[in-house]
Amino acid sequence: MATESTLSTEVPLGKKSLRILSLGAGVQSSTLALKIKHGEIPMVDAAIFADTKGEPQAVYTWLKWLTKQLNFPVYTVTYRDLRQDILDASVGKFKAFTAPFYTKNPETGKKGLLRRQCTADYKIKPVVKKVREMLGLEWGEKRKKGTSVEMIMGISIDEVFRMKTNRIKYITNVYPLVDSKLSRQDCKQWMKDQGYPVPPRSACTFCPYHSTEEWLNVKKNPEEWAQVVAMDKAIRNTERFKVGGKSAAVKDDLYLHRSCVPLDEVDFGKEDPQMDLFNSECEGMCGN
Repeated sequence: MATESTLSTEVPLGKKSLRILSLGAGVQSSTLALKIKHGEIPMVDAAIFADTKGEPQAVYTWLKWLTKQLNFPVYTVTYRDLRQDILDASVGKFKAFTAPFYTKNPETGKKGLLRRQCTADYKIKPVVKKVREMLGLEWGEKRKKGTSVEMIMGISIDEVFRMKTNRIKYITNVYPLVDSKLSRQDCKQWMKDQGYPVPPRSACTFCPYHSTEEWLNVKKNPEEWAQVVAMDKAIRNTERFKVGGKSAAVKDDLYLHRSCVPLDEVDFGKEDPQMDLFNSECEGMCGN
């Protein structure tokens, strides 16, 4: 797993107590990062951005700008290239992967949705691995007594359904935006009031959970749109995925759009737009 820090001053390894910002580089987590800089939220030891290699270029440009504004380290961690793994899976080169693609049985027309594993593998695990490294823990080593981590999550008051208790006992998720009763729109207004530009929405360009608005945003970039359309076609060649930890044949056709229509044939102007299933950035946990 690759790791990169944007500051020369890194966090000393082996600390028993850490405050970490889970940085998705979208509106909410960027607001948190800048509020920390302004002293409106207690300082963190570092921020961690989990890079799937599938974000829009606008997000990477924004992240580069953001890190220059901050007074704490920002680590970028990467498990693998998610886009390439999907393409490799479509030709049988990589099978230990599943994304929440929409399915349609070519005979019956029955639709479904594949189980999402990309969140855990490409977002959560790399962040946890970096946290363990910062705690001075080797692979498989049990945590030291008294070890605790506060994970600052960029979830706003209009997304309380996304709040969850961390499954790792020594990591506690905290939600400053919820505590302050701030919505996504409030975050955007705060950014404007401080004279900051409003960040782009953060999510993989090919995320099946995109709303109609988000698909149209991807479409504005011809290069990224062409890549996503090519991926949508490629996944219909996929014969096998690892589902639920076991290899299982996927007999249905796979699609990125919930209409189960090839992406370049979707009529985004219809009255029944794809609802926003995700409703926010990938906060290192993809809405989980």
